[in-house]
Amino acid sequence: MITRRWFTAGLAITALVPGTALGQSKKRPFELDPKFEPHSVPYDTDLPAGSVVVDPKNRFLYLIESPYSARRYGIGVGRAGLAWSGKAVVGRKAVWPRWIPTGDMITRDPAKYGKYAVGMDGGPENPLGARALYLFRDNRDTYYRIHGTNEPWTIGKAVSNGCIRMINDHVIELYDHVGVGATVVVLG
Repeated sequence: MITRRWFTAGLAITALVPGTALGQSKKRPFELDPKFEPHSVPYDTDLPAGSVVVDPKNRFLYLIESPYSARRYGIGVGRAGLAWSGKAVVGRKAVWPRWIPTGDMITRDPAKYGKYAVGMDGGPENPLGARALYLFRDNRDTYYRIHGTNEPWTIGKAVSNGCIRMINDHVIELYDHVGVGATVVVLG
């Protein structure tokens, strides 16, 4: 039997933990696989420090530290058929970037993306997360990004619309070490 005390306690829980008490939270508990935590690893390259190498197959991004080492981060990558590979440069960087889905995204899933056709301001609910590095080729935006995510449980998976996603704390660290004009190589 529901008493006034139980009813009041239920209301208090709902007020203190909105969404979660009702099972409606978009946030999911997760524990990042330790292999996706950032750490320095041996890495032989002739790319200069501050360059980035993305290995979508193995779900890692490497920030080149020296000719013999890199800082490795776990990433989420594009679903089959949506991945991009090649060489680019960081053409622009943004803090809490504004997000506008591409026309292709809206065409593929108008119910999900159509309502954002005019864009979404930066912030914790924005799919680009805390930081974004915009990839350019031949001085033109490729529409591919290295960015944070508000869905950290997707790290290590192929779920995005083609972009490279990172834990927000990790992309903030990367953002601070990669300049505009830096080389980015996305392996095929």
